[in-house]
Amino acid sequence: MQLVALAQAGHAVTSDLLNADVDFENLPPPAMEGLDVLLAKKKLMPKSEQDQNGSAPVPAAPTTSWFSSSKSSKKISLTSVTSIVDGLKKLYIQKLKPLEVAYHFNDFVSPLLTNSDFDAKPMVMLLGQYSTGKTTFIKHLLKMSYPGAHIGPEPTTDRFVVVMNGPDERSIPGNTIAVQADMPFSGLTTFGTAFLSKFECSQMAHPLLEHFTLVDTPGVLSGEKQRTQRSYDFTGVTSWFAAKCDLILLLFDPHKLDISDEFKRVIASLRGHDDKIRVVLNKADQVDTQQLMRVYGALMWSLGKVLNTPEVARVYIGSFNDKPMREAAAGPLGKELFEKEQDDLLTDLKNIPKKACDRRINEFVKRARAAKIHAYIISHLRKEMPAMIGKAKTQQRLIDELENEFGKVQREFHLPAGDFPNVEHFREVLGGYSFDRFEKLKPKMIQDVDDMLGYDIPELLKNFRNPYD
Repeated sequence: MQLVALAQAGHAVTSDLLNADVDFENLPPPAMEGLDVLLAKKKLMPKSEQDQNGSAPVPAAPTTSWFSSSKSSKKISLTSVTSIVDGLKKLYIQKLKPLEVAYHFNDFVSPLLTNSDFDAKPMVMLLGQYSTGKTTFIKHLLKMSYPGAHIGPEPTTDRFVVVMNGPDERSIPGNTIAVQADMPFSGLTTFGTAFLSKFECSQMAHPLLEHFTLVDTPGVLSGEKQRTQRSYDFTGVTSWFAAKCDLILLLFDPHKLDISDEFKRVIASLRGHDDKIRVVLNKADQVDTQQLMRVYGALMWSLGKVLNTPEVARVYIGSFNDKPMREAAAGPLGKELFEKEQDDLLTDLKNIPKKACDRRINEFVKRARAAKIHAYIISHLRKEMPAMIGKAKTQQRLIDELENEFGKVQREFHLPAGDFPNVEHFREVLGGYSFDRFEKLKPKMIQDVDDMLGYDIPELLKNFRNPYD
């Protein structure tokens, strides 16, 4: 509005106009032609007619409280929130973040959230052993290569590449992208420069990328080189991306069905995100129908030993590349099957933006529950410490018997065992802390989070609908 006022006052409109030395106090407000007439018409129009014309109802006064719960300690005014995501941001800053900061949740589980984490587009991550067709799958989906894509039979993609929408085609280095406030990747700085040098963002203008972002990953290698020769925590990075992603595609091909110990570790790091995992058997036209049946059986056998779920994982069979299908191998039956499977997978991908809002709420509630359990564990360890003598010995005993301590917390607060963190990882991080400096349990903070889960989020869902419906 300042820019409009300056233009109407006779100033030349330039990029530096707002920074120029202008007397804004004595600047007349901008004249909006026709606005008074519109407002006058609206006032004269009966209310029933306004509703018929599809106009939005008159907003409540700023003093109207948004949440009806009397238990909710901090009220949020209706005027301060315009969408579900906006409401989640407010709830996080006012109720969940104080609990996370007090009990060092960011060091143990996940970095603190920023605005860009809430505003980010849905993400799809591709995981698999080398040369299973991950980069080719992205090329097939976009009908073109992304900047910096390398495709070959050998392990070509040596870095994590985020393919997202942008005004022009370019590759942005990892260190640059991690410090950009409008990008949701600031949490990756915890993995150090060794990882950021193997991370980049490829931007390109594409209609599909307006709806979601794709994450291409290095092929999981077999043997010691996966663990010892990568200069960063590969499993930790995939776990970080898994928490942010809306869909995780595990790619296999008929000649790489063996799940190595390293790939098994990577799949184990996706624990808690089973609902996001889809399995893709790629390059299926390289074998005939009889062999494909055996390959499918072998794949399900291998997956059954790794994915510890009683339900069957959804497996898409097809050949996701731009080459014409080998009908000699696949046959007419195979061709029809591949086309149906490809349509099903594309439908799954198309539904991602519709489910993004629900997924965000789901992840937020999961995080709140994890933060609450974390606070109970940390405060319990603080309570077990002696006041004066034998602190070091007691701390070491608590670390060694951490599983028993988890059991005590579970019984005391009646918590589900499946919600507790990984004991080994927790023990590893605890080694760098002094327990007597931990915070004692703050019931007020726990109550705030309980109110948020019990009253505020349901009220938020009642007031705002999914923007994609």
